[in-house]
Amino acid sequence: MGTVVQLKNRVDDTYSDLKSFLEDKLILVEEKIKSRLSSKVQLVDEMTKYHLETGGKRLRALLTLGSSKLCGYAKGNRDVNLAACVELIHAATLMHDDVIDNSNLRRGKKTLNDIWGNQSSILVGDYLLSRCFEMMVEDGDQEVLKLLSSTSAEISQGEVLQLQHKGEIDMLEETYLKIISSKTASLFAAATKVGAILSNKESKIKDALEFYGKNLGLTFQIADDALDYNSELKLFGKEIGNDFYEGKITLPIILLYQKASTDEKKNVKEYFAKQNRSENNFKDILKLIKKYSIINHCYAKAEYFINLSSNSLSIFPECKEKQILKKLTTFSLDRNF
Repeated sequence: MGTVVQLKNRVDDTYSDLKSFLEDKLILVEEKIKSRLSSKVQLVDEMTKYHLETGGKRLRALLTLGSSKLCGYAKGNRDVNLAACVELIHAATLMHDDVIDNSNLRRGKKTLNDIWGNQSSILVGDYLLSRCFEMMVEDGDQEVLKLLSSTSAEISQGEVLQLQHKGEIDMLEETYLKIISSKTASLFAAATKVGAILSNKESKIKDALEFYGKNLGLTFQIADDALDYNSELKLFGKEIGNDFYEGKITLPIILLYQKASTDEKKNVKEYFAKQNRSENNFKDILKLIKKYSIINHCYAKAEYFINLSSNSLSIFPECKEKQILKKLTTFSLDRNF
């Protein structure tokens, strides 16, 4: 249950299907983001243009557009505007994350903080959030404003919770799930719930899409954390070990520490207590990950959230939108986002 090949083969090109299905709307989202990030301050303009050039899959925007379409939204461009809002929140959190984690690479390119420094990166992240809130106010829907503003606050709290438990090698799974629920899953949930709000759907529809997004987000993050310790990923051309070198305690390490022997626990603890971790340290961790089949255990836990997310869509009648969103729950592990 939950091996790399099984999940990879089951998913095929679901993301590509979703993107192709919503391509016209996604182009409008990109144009909206570009126009909103334009600034008369040269440094702000330079940094935001660089950020846009680094790309990104726009998955959260696609979820907003897809859920809106599933709920029958067809009038106006509120779905486009709010999809852009969701992406701006995500982009701002990435900029802040890179500063906190001292990251120098994202999507294979230098981070903003590596080029322009931490202070500028924090301020530009704040600039993105301020632009987002302008758009939310212009939309005028109090429910949307409350949802996205509270989501922004929840993401920040998740970041602080993660910082609070940094280096805590015996972190509880419950704590880990709280962190990723706030940091990742909350924005997925908001993105999908927005579609139901735009279409004035009843509470049970809003709740179903919110539940879908939340569990999709949990699946996404668990899979992503597992992939960072999977040596097989070299076949997919993705760097691994970033979380380890940054000293992040994620699900693979939590499960490994639970299963390791006393001596192995001691070594793992020493590695994460160090200021810097070496390539040999990482190789030792990978051997233990393989010894205890940690990747499979992670995917087994991801399967639980996959099923919750998929089942929440049963409230909707059969249609192409539902098929694509349901297929998306069995996330492809062959991805670079």
